[in-house]
Amino acid sequence: MRKLIILAVFVAGAVILAACGGSPTPQPVSANPTVPADFAGKSLPAGADAAAGKEAFTTNCAACHGAEGHGDGPAGAALDPKPRDLSAFAPEVGDDYLFWRVNTGVPGTAMVGWKGILTDEQIWDVIAYIRTLK
Repeated sequence: MRKLIILAVFVAGAVILAACGGSPTPQPVSANPTVPADFAGKSLPAGADAAAGKEAFTTNCAACHGAEGHGDGPAGAALDPKPRDLSAFAPEVGDDYLFWRVNTGVPGTAMVGWKGILTDEQIWDVIAYIRTLK
């Protein structure tokens, strides 16, 4: 009887530990959720500099998104979800969406917000560069 109780306690403990283990299933990231009012309607300023944006992208973004923005950077290989292929994704969204996401990051991913690290001007330059990706 004592062995049966010990076995039952062991099995119950194993079930509880198994239920606690593992990481949560990542939630799918919406391709184009509603852009918050603070960002809605913003568009690429006329003075945005794609060449300066390429430099900032290479320094800050290419490790995950890849040199050409295809989502194939060396640091991105281990990420789940993988970084977006910006050359395919950016044409599907507005400037306001890109500005929002670069500023605030993307929940449920490794994409951090760059506000406070890059200036708004630098972020717009990066977006100007992203718009050139093919």
